[in-house]
Amino acid sequence: MTFESSKNLSAIGALLIVLGAVIGIVWSFSGILSLIGIILLLIGLKGLASFYKEDGIFNNALYSMIIAIVGSIIAVGVTVVSAVSALADIGIDWANIEDWANVGTDVTNVFTDLNINAIMDLLGALVIGLIIFYVIIIISMFFIRKSMNQLSTKSGIGLFGTAGLLMLIGAVIPVIGLLLIFIGTILATVAFFQMKQE
Repeated sequence: MTFESSKNLSAIGALLIVLGAVIGIVWSFSGILSLIGIILLLIGLKGLASFYKEDGIFNNALYSMIIAIVGSIIAVGVTVVSAVSALADIGIDWANIEDWANVGTDVTNVFTDLNINAIMDLLGALVIGLIIFYVIIIISMFFIRKSMNQLSTKSGIGLFGTAGLLMLIGAVIPVIGLLLIFIGTILATVAFFQMKQE
């Protein structure tokens, strides 16, 4: 794979990730766009890592993606298991539900009857999932930052380092940090388009 094709694949991949995030506001299937972007980005980074003879550029990005995907699955799994367990404590047995049409009503009754213990259990399940997700995102962005820093050093484009730093800071700051991660991804996209073969 040539430098130019690796650079273009990385740039297009990063651009698709940005577009997936923007379109995600109005189109529910935008995750497919982002997934294609991640795959293209990783392929491009593999080529750039070979070109610069710096395996960390690709390896750290790959670790970041694996941690994000596996961590998200774990966070969702823990949340669902905890929520089902909490609902079972108040008499909603998901394995033996006779009428699925009444599930929404049963869960709503937990809140309308002010069953404080059940509400706290459900909120606890949500908080546990969010904490796991939060930690996973920080670890994931740490590896992305390492990849961006190595790419910045090898390519001489400081914008990669800035993008990586913004993504890591964004991961540490809850909610508002998502905007910083998004801006960091845009900066990385611009940096990929600026790359030139020496």
